Amino acid sequence: MELSLYQQDIAAAVATALREDVGDGDITAQLIPAEEQAHARIITRDRAIIAGVAWVNEVFRQLDDSVSVNWKVKEGEWVEANQTLFELEGSARSLLTGERCALNFLQTLSATATLCRQYADKVEGTGVKLLDTRKTIPGLRIAQKYAVTQGGCFNHRIGLFDAFLIKENHIMACGGITQAVTQAHQIAPGKPVEVEVENMQQLEEAINAGADIIMLDNFSPAQMKDAVAYNKSHTNGRVKLEASGGITDATLRDYAETGVDFISIGALTKDCKAVDLSMRLI
Repeated sequence: MELSLYQQDIAAAVATALREDVGDGDITAQLIPAEEQAHARIITRDRAIIAGVAWVNEVFRQLDDSVSVNWKVKEGEWVEANQTLFELEGSARSLLTGERCALNFLQTLSATATLCRQYADKVEGTGVKLLDTRKTIPGLRIAQKYAVTQGGCFNHRIGLFDAFLIKENHIMACGGITQAVTQAHQIAPGKPVEVEVENMQQLEEAINAGADIIMLDNFSPAQMKDAVAYNKSHTNGRVKLEASGGITDATLRDYAETGVDFISIGALTKDCKAVDLSMRLI
């Protein structure tokens, strides 16, 4: 994901976070003289992949652009417990007011990136791409999808606007797979059309209807191998296959070795445990 394209989203997310936290003013920070300057160090208590630098920088840009943010690590790299991530210099009031908002972004996005790296490592060498889903924290869709890429996984569609994903209820409402795929190509020519199927008969229909990607929902690894073989013999791999449904970290490698192109996993963005971060004035 090219982060520069989403700077407006970053600014909006940070503005919302500051508004809900600071409100009409940080009354505790007012205990500190306005002229007081401070130097702070932020460390991690967990091993993690770092993601969220742009959000942290934006917090202090909006709150007080005279605050200096000095990063000691790079986005997307592993850090060890007790390692210094960045240091802050500036108004003591501003450092303390912005602390929680900045760390909330960093702990959440780093958690997402770290979990993604753990999953990506499990399928290393198979050639499969692990995809996120739309199961993201409300208001943090772009942020979490960016963090996914920092952890070595990949983005599915961003939202409902950039690709079709025709599922069981869509198929029923449209009158069938063929009808749904045909309408999709007419509504938005050039947009990717993906269809969810539950058996080999539906797979055949989706291929014949002209789907670009087919999601194999709750197929067993053995069934997926059959689907991959069928797809290869009938489309020469032109149609991409995605595995989804009931896949855990314990079964992930088995699914990756079936030859599917993608595996989508909601856990990448919804089952993250925040990284433990701490700020201390020096």
